[in-house]
Amino acid sequence: MLTQPVALSVVDDHSLFRKLLVDFLSKQENIIIKFEADNAIDLLNKLKEIQVDIVLLDLFMPKLNGIDAVTIIRNEYPEIKIIIVTLCTDLKIVRGFLNLGIYAYVSKNEDPRSLFQAVLSASEGRIYRNKLFTEALYLEKEKAIRNGMKRTEVNLDEREKKIIQLLWEEKTNKEIASLIHLSISSIEKIKQELKERIGVKTIAGLFNYALLHGIISLQKNLTLPDHYTY
Repeated sequence: MLTQPVALSVVDDHSLFRKLLVDFLSKQENIIIKFEADNAIDLLNKLKEIQVDIVLLDLFMPKLNGIDAVTIIRNEYPEIKIIIVTLCTDLKIVRGFLNLGIYAYVSKNEDPRSLFQAVLSASEGRIYRNKLFTEALYLEKEKAIRNGMKRTEVNLDEREKKIIQLLWEEKTNKEIASLIHLSISSIEKIKQELKERIGVKTIAGLFNYALLHGIISLQKNLTLPDHYTY
C-alpha cells in the first residue's frame, strides 16, 4: 500500500488503453494522475511545467520512440522514475532497457495488480523485478559469459555483498538500514559508491555484475523460450 501520495503521468498513443489505465490507477489510494499524453514529445513539453514522481511510458509511439524518450528523461529529470508498459516482451528489447535506469518493465498482458506493484516499488526507490525483468537480467549474464565480457572483479566486503543481496530481495533503503544497522543515507551512499567502483550506472547494472560473480543467485529456475537465441 502506498503510504503517501505519488504523482503519475500516463503516456500511451492508444486512447482506450490509456483511459482504462488512468481509470484503474485513479481508484488506487494515494495515486494522483497529473496528466496524460499520447506521445513522448507531448510528455516532455508537459514535464517542463508539471512535476511528477513516476512516468508510465509505452515503447512504440509516434514522434519519439521509447529508448530516446527514456534517455532524455533520465538526463533532464533524473529524479523521475520510469516504468515501461508495453505489449512487447522481446527479451532482447527488455535487455536494452536494463541499463537505462528504468524501475520496471511491465507487459500489458500482465494482471493490473502487477502494474500497481511496479508503481509501489518505484515509489520506494526499488526496481520491480518481475519474471520478465529477471529473465532479461539472466540473459544479459549469459551473453556476457558467452562473449567473454566478465568484468574485472572488485573486492567487496561482506556488508557490501549483503546490501546487494538485500536489494535483489527488493528491500527498501529503510529495511536495509534496519537490517545492516546503518542510517538510510549511509545505505544510499554505499549504493552509489558500489556503482562507481564497479563501473555501472544503475541498480540493474549492479545486479548484472553480482550475477556474473556469484554474489547473488536467481531465487528460482527460469524457463526461457526454446527458440530464443542470444
